Parts: sequence; structure tokens; C-alpha cells
Amino acid sequence: MALCHFERSRGISSYFEKIIRDVSQPPHKATARQAASLDMTRKRLLLFDIDGTLVNTGGAGVDSLKRTVYNRFGAKDDLHDIEIAGKTDRAIIRDILRKYQVDPKEENIASFAQDYIDGLPLSLSRSRGRVLPGIQLLLEGLKTRPHIVLALLTGNLQQGARLKLQHYRLWDFFEFGAFADDHHDRNELGAFARKRAQTRHGHDFDAADIDVIGDTNHDIACGKAFGARTIAVATGSWSRQRLQICAPDFLFDDLADTDEVIKKLGW
Repeated sequence: MALCHFERSRGISSYFEKIIRDVSQPPHKATARQAASLDMTRKRLLLFDIDGTLVNTGGAGVDSLKRTVYNRFGAKDDLHDIEIAGKTDRAIIRDILRKYQVDPKEENIASFAQDYIDGLPLSLSRSRGRVLPGIQLLLEGLKTRPHIVLALLTGNLQQGARLKLQHYRLWDFFEFGAFADDHHDRNELGAFARKRAQTRHGHDFDAADIDVIGDTNHDIACGKAFGARTIAVATGSWSRQRLQICAPDFLFDDLADTDEVIKKLGW
């Protein structure tokens, strides 16, 4: 099992301590109380991941990637040796190009990316995906709260994010986003999201006023990289146990109990 960078830098004793401590148990009750008392007059920026957090596309993205590989290289590749969950599309494409001994220069990445995007609507139409538990109600409730700013922080290319979320009728909930188009390294995307929030709302968002919500170690690491609160949800490919090792500030099995989620996080 691959461990997140955060834990690799800790000692062995700390590592096992994190395994046995459930982040939703007493050590985090104080944090929950603090969350409930957040100043509702201050705007709070919520940055959502897409795949495994908002929706399960039934593998539509991977299907389009595999079809693009076949069309370009004639290979029926299941991409089992390419890390996909939580990575940016640009990073994934770079890894695929290197695998097929193609120079991952910008023009080659852009060309492959466009083929992937062109094939995504067909993959979405064929897949048996779904909106994940609680997401529709949660977004509907948050959208009415004037202090809440809903945005995306995702490894998807912007066109891919739009296609996926429009397919599941979620795109219009979000004001803006930070995407793989901005940078191949997910940990750099927080700065883009903060700058766009500042432009749209006319003031800086302190890291303490930002939440990153996602389902993999990459989401947690990204949030920690710029000091945001990290909220992990075990609705993707990473189990609760694996996410727990990465020490998110909050950890949920899913977001189905929307009232409890909002109360616990002080939204």
C-alpha cells in the first residue's frame, strides 16, 4: 500500500498511532465544536474534487483514456501500471506518453488530451455512473448559504470536468475551479483557486477559511500544501483506513447525512 508523503516523514510510532486512531472519534470532537462556531459572517471557500467525491462515472474517464491509447498506439492497455486516482489529467497523460516512449512535450500532451476529451461524451453515455450519496442535497443546501462559496479543485481538465458534471447536472452549482489545465502538479492548484476566489469576491481567503474535499491522498496532500482544512470522504478508490493514515482534519464514510455533515463542519 502506497503511503502518503505526510506519513513517510513521520516516525514509525507515529505511523502506527495514526492507523489506530479514528479521526472521527474523541480527538476530533474539539475540532468539530470549533467548526460549529465558525464565524458565519466570513465567507468560506469549499473546493470539491470530482471523481470519487461528487460522482462515480463508472470508469468513463479511464475508458476514454484506454480508447485514446488504442487509437494512437494500437495497444489494448488496461493502464493498470498508470496511477490515475487523484492525479491530474496532465500528469496521467505524461505517464502514458512516457510508457509508449513519446516525448511528453506540451504539444504531445495537448494532442492526446484533446483526443481524450473528444471521446469522453461517448464514454459517459455508455457508463453506469451516479451522483454519490448526499451530494445533490448537500450542494442544494450549501448553494443557498450566502457565506459559502462553492468551487472545484480537481485533477480533471476543465473541459472534462464540465462534461462530467453537466452529464450529472452538477456543473451549475460551482462558481469556478482550479483544473489540470492550470498545472500538472495537484499541489499547485490551491493557489489558482484562491486567486480566482479573490478576483470574484474582492477579498483574500485565508487558508483557515478554505476546505478541500476529496477522496484520495492527493486531495489531502493538496489541501495541506496551502494550509486548508482537509475533508476526506471514503466514496472513491481509497478506503477509510488508507485515508485515515494521511491524517485529514475530518473523515467521512460518505456525505449522505447532509445535516450532520454541515453541522460537524460548521458550514
